[in-house]
Amino acid sequence: MKQRLLIVEPSEVIVAGLMTILDGQIRFKVLEPETDVERLEERLTAVRPDILLINPTLLADAGILRTEYPMAVVALVYQYVERELLKQYDAVVDIRDSRAQIIETIAQASPGEPEQSKSNYELTKRETAVLVQLAQGKTNKEIADALNVSVHTVISHRKNITHKTGIKSVAGLTVYAMLNNLIDESTLL
Repeated sequence: MKQRLLIVEPSEVIVAGLMTILDGQIRFKVLEPETDVERLEERLTAVRPDILLINPTLLADAGILRTEYPMAVVALVYQYVERELLKQYDAVVDIRDSRAQIIETIAQASPGEPEQSKSNYELTKRETAVLVQLAQGKTNKEIADALNVSVHTVISHRKNITHKTGIKSVAGLTVYAMLNNLIDESTLL
């Protein structure tokens, strides 16, 4: 059964882009988007979506929605948003993500996904250590030497990090590390 998805975003350009990405997906039935957050409760009551994709700057508390409406709430980010605010959401979609990443992130947040796939998202301590070193511009060999592991182990950790975060580029992983307060700008080269 398709998951009913409601997009709440005032920007017509961003809504059009998301609609293009999600059009024809067998996982989702995209409902008519909502541009006015003032009408959000009315729309939620009327359409009862399984997934709400919303700009987090429009909503003070995502947790309140979950108590009244059983659905996944996914943040749509295209500007800096406080990390604490994003913790209220089941997932975060960045408009700079690839088409595949956007679809997969929304799918994993949906209520129909097994709980196991959500719990596996957390990086292990060793993966976090590899990510920090990687964000600092170190090569696989340098990371292996610093952590006293083999290069093969570093490569394996990098694959796990990419799988869990959905981010493939070193630049993207660096931004991820910064947004999750794993590093600060002063530690970068």
